[in-house]
Amino acid sequence: MAKQLTALVSQVDAYLAANLADNCDQAILKESMGYSLLAGGKRLRPTLTMAVAKMLGTIVDDNVTRAACALELIHTYSLIHDDLPAMDNDDLRRGKPTNHRVFGAGMATLAGDGLLTLAFQWVSENDLAPAVRLRLVQELSRAAGPAGMVAGQATDVSATGQKLSLTELKKLHRQKTGALLRYAVLAGGIIANQPQEVLDALIGFGESYGLAFQIYDDILDVTATTAQMGKKTHKDQDKAKNTYPGLLGLDQAKQELVTALQTAGDYQAQIKEAAGCDVSILDEFLAYFKI
Repeated sequence: MAKQLTALVSQVDAYLAANLADNCDQAILKESMGYSLLAGGKRLRPTLTMAVAKMLGTIVDDNVTRAACALELIHTYSLIHDDLPAMDNDDLRRGKPTNHRVFGAGMATLAGDGLLTLAFQWVSENDLAPAVRLRLVQELSRAAGPAGMVAGQATDVSATGQKLSLTELKKLHRQKTGALLRYAVLAGGIIANQPQEVLDALIGFGESYGLAFQIYDDILDVTATTAQMGKKTHKDQDKAKNTYPGLLGLDQAKQELVTALQTAGDYQAQIKEAAGCDVSILDEFLAYFKI
């Protein structure tokens, strides 16, 4: 991991560790929330927000970090709920037993609920400008809610065992995975008070990055080991999930990944032109994909 991104990940980890406990006074619930939130992870979503804000000239202080870390709370809640017996019934996440395996399905559900609601406290309870906080709340609500991530998860559940078209599959993943990554990039521009031209280019980058991320995750489920991923692999095929390799084959899925990354690169160039800034920090995020 490159130097700038490593520093941002450390900043996110430190903020989460220092601030989660202050917002929960129920001991078991706090332990369950912290178990998943502090288990590590790539922290791509909050670091994308912080990196974009920094790239656009904003000092990444505690207010920016707090708003960005709200996104990690939402991401972690989604993983806890995704792993539940009623959903994917997974046993391993980030190399550790899943939350419900340790705390039970009821407490795991509540831990996810706690992280979700705390996220909106963090994104709204800071010293960013009121208009910025309102826009972030609105955009995050759309990204995480029934028109975004939750809708994608619902389609994933209801379409299991059915074969979606490529158009339907892209919509599923645009909502389930892409919506939060799109928001992560857009949020950095909102925090930096950028004009619409820049925000549009950021949205394009975020959408392309989100698509690439999901395709890559689908590919890794086929090609990587459980030890490498920290979660069970080959489970998508076992559960008849809709994936890019399953629909297109592995080689064509890899080509779709290349195309998505090329599109992200095109939007990166547009950001540079529209904002007149050094966009090389985005290269550190694009380096995540090993193709």
